[in-house]
Order: sequence, then C-alpha cells, then structure tokens
Amino acid sequence: MNEQEIIEGLRTVCTCKGIRKSVFLKQIRAGVRTVEELKKATGAGSGTCKGKRCTPKIAELLKREK
Repeated sequence: MNEQEIIEGLRTVCTCKGIRKSVFLKQIRAGVRTVEELKKATGAGSGTCKGKRCTPKIAELLKREK
C-alpha cells in the first residue's frame, strides 16, 4: 500500500458515524457486493441522516472497486 492509498483510506465516507473509506474497502475486498450489505457490515446509514449523505458515496465506491 502506498502513501496515497493510505491517505485516501482515511477519508470519511459516513459522516454521521465517522466511518472511513478504508473500512468499506476492507469489506468490499472480503466479498461484500451491495450497498445494503456494506451498510449492514459497517453500520453506515444508521446515523442522523439515515444514509442520505453516505449512500451515494458507498454506491460510487462499489462501482469503482468492481
């Protein structure tokens, strides 16, 4: 893992719960394949906005990692 990947992994995807991109990438690499599965595995989407802010980011992340 290079420095840029480390820095990118520190970016927050779910603001309400403070879940970083690296947490989502780990789940995707472990075989999680849908937005709903990612939300369940990480707790994303269960904060005050109920996923309004993070769901599009999660979907884009899944799309890029496939």
